[in-house]
Amino acid sequence: MPPSVHFEVVSGAARGSVFELPAESALIGRAPHADLVLPDAHVSSEHARVLRNGDAVILQDLRSTNGTAVRRGEERLELREHNGWRVELANGDRVELGGIGDESTVLSVVLPEAPDTTHVIDVRPLRDLPTDLVSAQRNGEVLRTLARVQHRIGIAPDLDGVVAVVADAALELVPRATHATVVLRDDNGDAATPAYLPVITRVRGPDGGAAAPESPVPITRSVFRRVVAQRAAVLAADAPAESFSSESLLGASIRSTIGIPLWRGEEILGVLQVDNRDVPAMFDPNDVDVLSVLSHNASLAVDNSRLIRRLVAAEQRLERENSYLRSRERSRRGQIDIIGESRAMRALLAQLDKVVDTRVTVLIEGETGVGKELIAAAVHYRSRRRDRLFVAQNCAAMPENLLESALFGHRRGAFTGATEDKRGLFDVADGGTLFLDEVAELPLPLQAKLLRALQEGEIRPLGATTVKYVDVRIVAATNRNLEKEVEAGRFREDLFYRLKVFPLHVPPLRERRDDVPRLANHFLDRYTREIGKPVAALTQETLEILAAYDWPGNVRELENEIQRLVIQAEVDGLVTPNLVSAKVRKLKDVFQRGTTPKGTLREMVEHVEKLFILESLREHGNSKTAAAKALGITREGLHKKLRQLGIG
Repeated sequence: MPPSVHFEVVSGAARGSVFELPAESALIGRAPHADLVLPDAHVSSEHARVLRNGDAVILQDLRSTNGTAVRRGEERLELREHNGWRVELANGDRVELGGIGDESTVLSVVLPEAPDTTHVIDVRPLRDLPTDLVSAQRNGEVLRTLARVQHRIGIAPDLDGVVAVVADAALELVPRATHATVVLRDDNGDAATPAYLPVITRVRGPDGGAAAPESPVPITRSVFRRVVAQRAAVLAADAPAESFSSESLLGASIRSTIGIPLWRGEEILGVLQVDNRDVPAMFDPNDVDVLSVLSHNASLAVDNSRLIRRLVAAEQRLERENSYLRSRERSRRGQIDIIGESRAMRALLAQLDKVVDTRVTVLIEGETGVGKELIAAAVHYRSRRRDRLFVAQNCAAMPENLLESALFGHRRGAFTGATEDKRGLFDVADGGTLFLDEVAELPLPLQAKLLRALQEGEIRPLGATTVKYVDVRIVAATNRNLEKEVEAGRFREDLFYRLKVFPLHVPPLRERRDDVPRLANHFLDRYTREIGKPVAALTQETLEILAAYDWPGNVRELENEIQRLVIQAEVDGLVTPNLVSAKVRKLKDVFQRGTTPKGTLREMVEHVEKLFILESLREHGNSKTAAAKALGITREGLHKKLRQLGIG
């Protein structure tokens, strides 16, 4: 029997309770099914687990809400990701669950020592374990049993089924055995110090068949430790050393144990331990041979089952992630609401509807802030690809090496820091749409790779030796004139023609002033909900001021202005002109001053002309060329007007 481990609750609602660790592991938490139930509110339902690992007793935090720490003298160690959320306990440690000081539940750890009376009779390294039976003794029946076992292992539905077959088979193959336990490595723990957990124990029932034990059965830890440490099969007995001086061990009145490794290459996956505990009987080397043959099939089956379990778990995790992404995309799809009834927007939407269900590349052109990504999303969500992913990447947001990895992915070891394979956005968006914003910022080497992906549908991750074919629709956007970029040698001409198959021009907000009130009210509704501050409405005068402004930052600037107005306005109050930003409100002052003077028609016209010219010069940083262009006159005509109006 392994030495018992005791925990005394020294603070918390269960103060004074003493708990003994049963078998190989125990769950600590607030849940009723925990082995050690602690009713304190700061203790999570499944807070921590205590595991035996050879001589060591490991405390593992189960990602609890309020954390776990171990205090050893003056030292306090918090269980976090950097230490694998686990620590080896020592006698006298104090375990703090759920906080610090009065906010935690504290357990005192008592680890008594116990003498080891197990004596090893035979040790066989993995390389010496037989793969078939050499001795003729019992061969016929044993081979038939092994054949049946191999068939049952082959049809076992999962890992639990495999280990159940192996434990039952061990009792069937070794008639003198009374207990069989399968211990497997915990792959969720720290790889440097792996923990092993018993997953199933079977005992011989009154009818001679295998049955479940009535209570937890501890394994012979000294035998288990030797199997793992020496990577060998071990035959041992619980008896004084002088008992082994007899020439015939079979007649000795002792209890014995066989430990057989389950392995893959150099890794020990687990241990099959077979014991005789109820009646004096000694195992012999033939029993070791039989169990070694069983372990060959069992090791492969366990390894495959664990791999399948990981693959199924990964598939389920990916399905959950995809389900989340799809639901998020569906939610987002409902928000793809293009606001605009102006002639310019109606023309844009008519063009958009013509291209959505084609495979051609779309180039969206427009100034910063006009909503190019919104149009790109509309291309995707109005198309047949709407049930697949819409993935966006700003080409100006990353340096060249990181952008290449982001778009095309990389293989482990492709560059310093590439510790694992990574899928690129082309791969992620397979079957859907990839939106490349600010495509003019794409470096020339990446332009060549993008052209290859567009022409052939193939991508090659960094460090890969093979290509992968993907079905991705490209929607690109730019606020630059790509033709001028081509002339300047900053953009490939062949890529330009490949991207500009179907251009969509998003008009600036100053060319669709009729839409400003609609957009303003749309943003007002959004931000009153997001901020949780009801605002009555924008006054008509406020809307007129907003519509008169040129909005050089376009829709994005208008959105920011409305968000600021919601913050400024009183609860349930009206948004009045005095709350509008000074730069937006200046145009209002111009119009007010334009209606003030009284006089002849010539005098009033000259006054209005003067105000408009001054406003245009202000907007264009006193650039007479730009102001003249905006006013629709020549530079010489502007100079003439300035002289006529007496403007210096």
